[in-house]
Formats: sequence, structure tokens, C-alpha cells
Amino acid sequence: MGLESFREEVRSWLQTHCPAAARGPGEAIPIGSIRPIDAELLAWRHALGNKGWSVPTWPRAYGGGGLSRAENQVLQDELRAIDARMPMPGMGTSMIGPTLLEYGTEEQKLRHMPGIVLGDVAWCQGYSEPGAGSDLASLRTQAVDKGDVFEINGQKIWTSGAQFADWMFALVRTDPNVPKHEGISFVLLDMHQPGVAIKPIRLIAGSSPFCETFFDNAQARKDDLIGQLNRGWAVGKRLLQHERSGQGGLGEGGGRPLGPATTLADVAQRYVGVDASGRIADPETRERVTRFAMNTRSFKLTQQRAREENTSGKTMGEAISIFKLYGATLTRDGADFRTQLMGSQGHGWEGEGFATEELDATRAYLQTRAVTIYGGTNEVQRNIIAKRVLGLPD
Repeated sequence: MGLESFREEVRSWLQTHCPAAARGPGEAIPIGSIRPIDAELLAWRHALGNKGWSVPTWPRAYGGGGLSRAENQVLQDELRAIDARMPMPGMGTSMIGPTLLEYGTEEQKLRHMPGIVLGDVAWCQGYSEPGAGSDLASLRTQAVDKGDVFEINGQKIWTSGAQFADWMFALVRTDPNVPKHEGISFVLLDMHQPGVAIKPIRLIAGSSPFCETFFDNAQARKDDLIGQLNRGWAVGKRLLQHERSGQGGLGEGGGRPLGPATTLADVAQRYVGVDASGRIADPETRERVTRFAMNTRSFKLTQQRAREENTSGKTMGEAISIFKLYGATLTRDGADFRTQLMGSQGHGWEGEGFATEELDATRAYLQTRAVTIYGGTNEVQRNIIAKRVLGLPD
């Protein structure tokens, strides 16, 4: 089938299956068993999953669409053309799914992939701990061999979405008597079991996207050990590369918006004013807005080039840190600049004196404080680039 014929097929299918409720601005369509979801949106989620287009380039054997890169680009273009909200964001499709494709056994893939593809299972990440953040290999949560299961005790922190998760992928210590990188295993565990306690962390932006997670004799099945016992560090690092690929805009859906839809130029014209020719009145502000727009466009073109040059179709290795570092910094700086342009109106929390866009800018400013931390801090990314990409000495 040629690309134009495929495009017609995509348009026709989307016209039939994508409801109006799934188009236009709005929250991400819920996934998993805990968040409530409208029946119409659930039908859309399942339709896209059953078609294989929630993970369009994954192999058909595991629920994917088996699309080529060019076909996936057509699909993404047509989804954007109708302003469709994708129903399968999150750690299932962007992190643990790709990792299972590389490291999982056939039985593990067949058991876990359907829930990921359909969005019926929501996942969270059990990595960071108190005292083991950037130095992740210092983690202390223990998993003890109890026959058919590992018994897990310890604590994880900054567990994104744990309160809505059905399953967790976690790094646990299975041998405390070897060098710290060598005694770690990568396991999957059911969050709906005795021994798992979750405490959301309320952030300054007003939301609670992160949680503390406590394990008190929780269990992970032995057949949910991914990779080799005590060799989970390599699996965990590869998963982080998949995570950073999405954060750097190199995931299946392409680059994500770097901020609100209203451009900084529009914000500057409104709050700073325009001159007689319709340009931003202040020359310095005009130059900063132009420079930011150029940097954003250059980054998007670099993302596009990286996708086109990656003929293997696999997530790149350490070089992905370049995209994570720059994308996170650009996102943070854009939110900073937006509030600066709004002046005092960009620092409101509530009240009739502030427009919705102004309140959103305040929250975006606060939320993006975390962008340069999660998935590995900017400092960690610079170290990876220096050592693993550029080969610089310690």
C-alpha cells in the first residue's frame, strides 16, 4: 500500500472511531483501572489499541501496528490534523513496554503487553529512594528470595502516578554483599496487594504527581524478574534511555509542545505592547522572543534529523541525554520567560484579577522546576554527555 492510500485509510478510520470528546484541548485520556473514564473515551482508547496504533511501530505480535517510520509519520500527521488527544501516554508505552521488547521473555511480553497497548494497566517507576536519587545505585530497598516470589521491603520516593498505578517496575537490591551496581535486580510488581502503601506528595504547584511508596513484605513474582538476577542495572539504565527519548521529543509521537499553545510573541505583544509597525515595542524583549523561537525551531529540526538518521528504529543510547538536557532546559526557560513577560500578572495563584492564561502560566512556572530533575538531573545528563558521548576524562 502506498503512503497516500494509507493516509486515506487513516483519515477514514479516524473519522469513524475518534469521537469529538477526544479532540481538542483537554486532559490526557485516563489509562489504568483506577482513574474514572467516560465510556466514549474508553471506546476510543480500546479502538486505537486494538488497531495497534497506540504503539504504531511495535511488532504486531505484541499488539503494535507494525508500521514503518513513514507510515507512522502519516498517522501522527493525521492525528494532529484532527487535534486528537492520544489515549496512551505514560510509562507503559514510553518506558516499560520498549524495555520488555528488548529484555523480556516471550511469556512476559505476552502477559504484560496487552494491558499496555489497550491502556488498561497504568504503570509507575520504582527507582529513587531517600538517599538514592542521582546516586541511584545506592538504593536499599531489598528483595529477598522466598521461593516463587521475592519479598520486598523498603521505600521509594518521587514515584510519579503511584496513586493511580496498577503495576510498578522497580530496581531492588537482591545481593547486598557485592559492589552496589552488581547486586541490583529489575522486577515488576502488582500495586494492588497487601504490603504496598502510597502517600502522595503535595507540591508547590498545587498538584500531587509524585508519591512516597512503602513496601512491607510486598511480593514480586519470580517470573516477573526482567533480565538476570543481580544484573538489573543494565536494564534500568536502558529504561532511562527510553524515558529520556520521550522527554527529548524522540518518541513515537514526535516532539511534544514545549509549553502553552500561545506563543511568547503573542504574550509579549499583549503585555509589553507593540510599536507603530506592529512589532514588540521593546527591542530587547523582541530580540529575546526571536532568539527563543529560533532555538525552539532549531531543536525541533534536530529532533527530526535524529529520527530520520536513526535507521535502526531503536532508541539511541547515551546520546539521548543531549536531547533530554536541551529539551528540559528549553521548557523551563520558556515558562520563566512567559511569567516575566506578564509581569505581576504572571505570578497570581487565584482570584478575579487574573485571567486563566495567567494562572496557568504561574502553575507552569512552578511545575517546570521539576523538568530539569526528573529522568535524571541536568547535571547527570552533562556527566553522561561528557563521559559517554564526548569521551572526556574524569
